[in-house]
Amino acid sequence: MRRFSGIVLAVGMIAVPLCVAAQDEGPANVRIIVRAEGKGDATPAALSPATLKLELNGKPVAIDRVVPLVRASSTPEVALLIDDGLRANFGIQLREVEDFVRGTTAEGVAVGVGYMRNGSAQFPAGFSTDAERELGAVRLPISTAGVDGSPYFCLQDLVKHWPTNTNAPRVVLMITDGIDRYNGSVSPLNQDSPYVQSAQDDAQRGNVPVYSIYYGRRELNANLPSFSGQSYLSQVADATGGKLFNGGQINPPTLTPYFREFDAALHESYLVGFTAAGKRLERLKVSSTTAGVKLHTQKAVQATTRQE
Repeated sequence: MRRFSGIVLAVGMIAVPLCVAAQDEGPANVRIIVRAEGKGDATPAALSPATLKLELNGKPVAIDRVVPLVRASSTPEVALLIDDGLRANFGIQLREVEDFVRGTTAEGVAVGVGYMRNGSAQFPAGFSTDAERELGAVRLPISTAGVDGSPYFCLQDLVKHWPTNTNAPRVVLMITDGIDRYNGSVSPLNQDSPYVQSAQDDAQRGNVPVYSIYYGRRELNANLPSFSGQSYLSQVADATGGKLFNGGQINPPTLTPYFREFDAALHESYLVGFTAAGKRLERLKVSSTTAGVKLHTQKAVQATTRQE
């Protein structure tokens, strides 16, 4: 797929699509992010190798380690990806964005404030645990016609060309309307975008869960664009172990509840390590033996992409 140059952050049984592993490929240390969700408002039980089962292509694989994401030895990196095509009234949310940066970095998480523009993801201040450094990157979206393109080009650009080289765990939180304008009609009959699929596959290869906050714009016949954008965002979240926040056509008066949900998701996530071999995306299934716990993680994994 051609990239264009613009920007954009669980226990039961989880089924995950998997291809046949390539031959003559040595084993690699694989690290995925698994989120635990308790029943109702209950705090989920802590995960451990003894309470988890993992399968690749239907075959059991031993789990090497399970550690909390936020307290992992490698500082997690969160990309807050803001759509530069959002309308200017997003400005009323900037103070909440700043509060999110302060709160997340205070937890020892490296945050990168980036913008989706013309098909690429741009991070003016890079990634840092220094809140003041990242706050310098917070600004109003450009909000002009033609800068939006497809948020999925931007997501793909980010996960394939992550701005750091730390091998830290990575998570994306996008604020966007989710509409893929390169896929043509937003009709429910045209919801099979190759661009969305490519971005989703690359996020799975990079072991990057993709969260998003739906934030719409003024559109003609707004029902269909809203449906299309949220449908795609939900698809990517489900495939990568993330979550879509704010279902509905009306933009939220405040982003704070969604930032809090995202923060809770980070603290309910774990790094799960195992050893596997293969050059292609393979079906992944993770389940828990603990009652009342639901797991969320990516539905496919590629063993050779990132190693510890």
